[in-house]
Amino acid sequence: MTFDFKTDYILEDERVILSPLETKHIENLLTFSENEPEIWKFSLVQASGKENLKHYIDLALKAKDKETEYPFVVFDKKSNRFAGSTRFYDIQFQNKNLQLGYTWYGKEFQGTGLNKHCKFLLLEFAFEKMQMERVEFRADVNNEKSIAAMKSIGCTVEGILRKNALKIDGGRRDSIILSILKDEWNHQVKQNLKNKL
Repeated sequence: MTFDFKTDYILEDERVILSPLETKHIENLLTFSENEPEIWKFSLVQASGKENLKHYIDLALKAKDKETEYPFVVFDKKSNRFAGSTRFYDIQFQNKNLQLGYTWYGKEFQGTGLNKHCKFLLLEFAFEKMQMERVEFRADVNNEKSIAAMKSIGCTVEGILRKNALKIDGGRRDSIILSILKDEWNHQVKQNLKNKL
């Protein structure tokens, strides 16, 4: 398929709907931004508080306009509520490579299996529709919860980039790099992840 940043791609299964993030979603996500600032403890872009959330979404939409990112809002069908956000970024069609991240969910949605449904849909789309050969994930080396979640969906640890990013508090972070390759998706990761849904 030819990927078009102006197309509204909707990814859906029995548990979740991923649709393009829009400015209007500020209202849907505001409760997390105002009441759960710890969600962004390890984030490189702050989104706690209405102004920060607006800035967070504006940055994502500007990157989409530049055709380097494609952000989604996450809707949990089980609770009939918006749950968070995720996106494809650093999309490199020439190298058939992208990163999957900027993923966050409200506390009540964490550990419910929602993330696995999201990741299955996103990985399936990246490998089977966008024809990517590699999907990369990054996290702060201290974000144990996120790293465990990535390993549980089948990611392989590649290594650590030392002090490669500026943290919100002004320090520098070490980032762990994980990935899934298309061959791995086709031969084991897809079925293993599907079995966990």
